[in-house]
Amino acid sequence: MEAPSRTFEQAKKLRKGMSLPEVLLWQALRRERLGLKFRRQHPEGPFILDFYCAKLRLAVEIDGSSHGAGDRPQRDNSRDGWLKHHGIAVVRLQARTVLRDMNAALAVVVGVAEERRRDLPPPPASRGAPP
Repeated sequence: MEAPSRTFEQAKKLRKGMSLPEVLLWQALRRERLGLKFRRQHPEGPFILDFYCAKLRLAVEIDGSSHGAGDRPQRDNSRDGWLKHHGIAVVRLQARTVLRDMNAALAVVVGVAEERRRDLPPPPASRGAPP
C-alpha cells in the first residue's frame, strides 16, 4: 500500500533521529548478514515501521516505556491489526531487551523470519531468458 507523501517526509526525519535501541538493532541487523534486507523507518500505508523486510513482509518494532502508557497499547494493537490485514507480520521487541541482550533480540527476529520463510508461498518459477 502506498504511503502518503507526508509519511515519507516523516520517515526521513526519523532516520536521522533514531533512538539508541534502534541504532543498535539496525547495526546488528546489517552486521549479522541474516540473508535478509531490512529497511529502517519504512513508510507503509499510514504508518512508519522501525524496520521492514519486504521479502518476508516482516516488520520489527522497538517498544520503549511509552508503549505501555495511556492509549498506546490500543493504538499499537490497532496498528498491528492493520498491518496483519495487509499481510505484514509484526515483531515487537522491548527497548530494554535490545539494550541488555542483543543476541536475544536477534534470536526473536531470526525465529520469526524463519517461520515467515516457511509460511510464505515460494516465488514464481523463472521461465528462463526470453528467446
